[in-house]
Amino acid sequence: MFYTLIATLCAGIAGAGLVMLLRTVLKGRVPKWATPVAAGAAMIAATIGSEYAWYETSADALPEGMEIVATRENQSWYRPWTYLSPYIDGFVAVDLLSVRTNQAAPGLHLLNVYVFGRWSAATEIPSLVDCDQNRRATIIDGIIFDEDGTPQNVQWQDADETDELIIAVCAEAN
Repeated sequence: MFYTLIATLCAGIAGAGLVMLLRTVLKGRVPKWATPVAAGAAMIAATIGSEYAWYETSADALPEGMEIVATRENQSWYRPWTYLSPYIDGFVAVDLLSVRTNQAAPGLHLLNVYVFGRWSAATEIPSLVDCDQNRRATIIDGIIFDEDGTPQNVQWQDADETDELIIAVCAEAN
């Protein structure tokens, strides 16, 4: 966030400096009010560019084995351009290298899911995926596994065939 602030301030200084240079070269044909307008426009452009570039930059920085399974688009009334082109301010990734399978229950997989947000720290969520019954669950304290590998005290969420998390995990596990 600090670097974004510094980049925005630098963009404002660059925008104002460009107009001041134009005023000097054109010998006053550019009005004085254009300098702060250019600074503000450059700062707004830098902020918009930073918001649209965040997802691609963050996705490229993910380590090998991480697969993005969901994204969250943002549209805001105070950013009217987002209705034409929403930007991504969050995504969910699964660590396919962390997928563990219990040999007693081969359709059941334990893994780590990560939730990333534009202005928040990444959150790790230990999860279970049941490929046989097409469902998933978040692991919470108090989960117990039977001798046959079946988890107890789990609140399963049924999913449809298009659930990207289940598709990615089950394809990796098989």
